[in-house]
Amino acid sequence: MKHPFTRQTGRNLRRLALLGASLLLTLTLAPASAGADNPIVQTLYTADPAPLVHNGRVYLYTGHDEDGSTYFTMKEWRVYSSADMVNWTDHGSPMSLSTFSWASADAWAGHVAYRNGKFYWYVPVKNRSTGGMAIGVGVSSSPTGPFTDALGRPLVENGEIDPNVLIDDDGQAYLYWGNPRLWYVRLNTDMISYSGSPTQIALTTSGYGTRTGNTSRPTLYEEGPWVYKRNGLYYNVFAAECCSEFIGYSTASGPTGPWTYRGTVMPRQGGSFTNHAGVVDFNGGSYFFYHNGALPGGGGYTRSVAVEKFTYNSNGTIPTINMTSSGAPQIGTLNPYVRQEAETIAWESGVETEPASEGTLDVGWIDNGDYLKVKGVAFGSGATSFTARVASAGAGGNIELRLDSLSGPVVGTCGVAGTGGYQTWATVSCGVSGATGTRDLYLRFTGSGGGLFNVNWWQFGGGVSGGNQLTNADMEAGTTGWAVFGSGTLAPDTSVVHGGSRSLLITGRTASWNGIRQDVTAKLVNGKSYTTNVWVRTQSGTPSAKVTLAVTANGSTGYVQLTPATTVNSGGWTQLTGTATVSWTGTLSGASLYVETAAGTDGYYLDDASFQ
Repeated sequence: MKHPFTRQTGRNLRRLALLGASLLLTLTLAPASAGADNPIVQTLYTADPAPLVHNGRVYLYTGHDEDGSTYFTMKEWRVYSSADMVNWTDHGSPMSLSTFSWASADAWAGHVAYRNGKFYWYVPVKNRSTGGMAIGVGVSSSPTGPFTDALGRPLVENGEIDPNVLIDDDGQAYLYWGNPRLWYVRLNTDMISYSGSPTQIALTTSGYGTRTGNTSRPTLYEEGPWVYKRNGLYYNVFAAECCSEFIGYSTASGPTGPWTYRGTVMPRQGGSFTNHAGVVDFNGGSYFFYHNGALPGGGGYTRSVAVEKFTYNSNGTIPTINMTSSGAPQIGTLNPYVRQEAETIAWESGVETEPASEGTLDVGWIDNGDYLKVKGVAFGSGATSFTARVASAGAGGNIELRLDSLSGPVVGTCGVAGTGGYQTWATVSCGVSGATGTRDLYLRFTGSGGGLFNVNWWQFGGGVSGGNQLTNADMEAGTTGWAVFGSGTLAPDTSVVHGGSRSLLITGRTASWNGIRQDVTAKLVNGKSYTTNVWVRTQSGTPSAKVTLAVTANGSTGYVQLTPATTVNSGGWTQLTGTATVSWTGTLSGASLYVETAAGTDGYYLDDASFQ
C-alpha cells in the first residue's frame, strides 16, 4: 500500500483534472442527488460493454480507458455484476494484456460466452510478432476470473477487431468480428478452434443501410457487431457510420444472413465519437448497454458504460433508445442484513477500488466528504446496528449513515480509528436509529486531511423480524452451531477467509450431498419465504454448488433448493444466493440447511452465511 501522501497527491491531481473538465460537462452528468445511476461505473473510465446473464446476475465485461487518454489507451479488461441493475459490484481486472504473452498493446472491445462450464473471453489485441490486430481467447471457470490464455496464440488474425459470439439453438457457435469488413467463422464445441475458413459477410445497402460521401464504405456498418437471437429472429446491433457513431441494427432469418437493415437504435449522443452496444434479457426485462463520455473528463478516449431498459415493439423491432442519466429501474431491493461488499455501488464520489488483502476488493482513496450511494436498501421494520470492516494508515475518520440524499437524516455514525495500515483490517460497529422501510443509503466519509481509511464490507443488524436465523453466521466462533450433513470432517480455518478471521472447511466428503450444515428446525415458519446468502470456495476443482434445506415432517423428508446451482472454484469466493418458500404438511420434526455439490467430493470453505 502506498504512503498516504503519495496516494493523495496522485488522487488530487486526477481530481483537479476532472474538476476542470466537469465545468464543460455540467449538462451531461446529473448529480447523484437528482437520481443519476448512469454511467454505471464512476470509479474509472469503462468502455465497450459486453453483458452476460448467468445464475441470476448480469455480469458486465468492459474495457478500461486510462485516465487522460488521447487515444484508445487500454491495458486491461474489467468485470462488474448486479442482481438488481442499479447496485453494481466491482470484481476488478481478471484479465489484461499480460495474460497474452504474444500481445503487445490495445486491450480493446471483447465478448464473453459461457459453455462447457467455462467462460470464454474473446478479445482483440495487437500481435507483437505481426504488429496487426488479432483475436485471442481467455478462459476461466468463474465469471469473475481469473482468466488465462486458452491457446497461447491468436485464435484468428486478419487485422480486424470487435469479436462477438452467438451460440445458436442447435449448439453451433459463431464468432463474428470486423472493422472495416464483417466476418464470421463457425466455432467448434471446444470454443477455441473453428471449422472451415473465416467468411466475409457481404455488406450491402439493403442489409446495412446506405452511407453517403464515402465510396470506400458504402454501407452504414462501422464496427462492434452484437449478434443474438430472439423469438426465432437474428439481430445484429452495430456501431454505424463513424464519426460520431450511432447504433443501428439489421435482422435475418438465419445466423449468416441475408440481413435486412432496420434503422437506428440509439442516435448520435453522449459526448463520445464512438459507441458500442450490448443487449440482454434479464428477469423479464430487456436491457441495452452502451458507452458515452458523460463522466467528468469524459470524451472519445475516456468513456463510460451505461444502461437503459427497453421494450421491443410488438413486431419484434427495437424502438429508438435515448441516453439518460437515470438509467434502468431497480429490480427488487438490496438486503442490508447480509454482508455487502463496499465495492457494491450505485453511485460514488471521490473514491476508487483496489484489491484487498482479505480477498475481493476494497473501497479506498477516501477523503473528507467522499461518499458511496447504495440504492433501494430494504431496512424493513428497522436496523439497530451497523458494522464495517475498515483499515487506516492514518488517524481514520467517520462513516456517516444518511438516508435518501447526502443531506438526508443521519441514522448513525461509526468512528474509524487508525489500524496501522491501509490493509490492516479491523471491525467497527455503531448504533443505528431511524433506518426503516426501503431507502437509498449514503455512506458519507468525514475526517481531517486525505487518505482517511479503506472499507472492505459493511452490514446492518438487529431490529427486523425475520433477521438472520443462523447461529455463528460469520464463522468467527469456529464450528459453533455448525455440523456435517452426511460424512466429512469440519474444522475452522484461518488461512482462507472471506471476511473476518475465520471460515469453515469441510474435507473427507464421501458423496456430493455431504456438506456443512446447520439445524434450523426451531427457526422455520411454515409458508414463509427465506432469502439465503453464503460464500463458498473449493480447495480444488470446479463443482456446481447449491444450498439445500432438508425438511422432515410426519416422518417424510423433502428437499427445498434455496439457491440456484452455481459453479465454484479454488481461485476465489463465489456467492450462492436465492429466495425460496418453505412449507410442509403435518408436524415439523427436523430441518437442516446445508451446502452440497452436484457431483464430486471436493473439500470446500464456507463463510459469511445468512438465512432470513
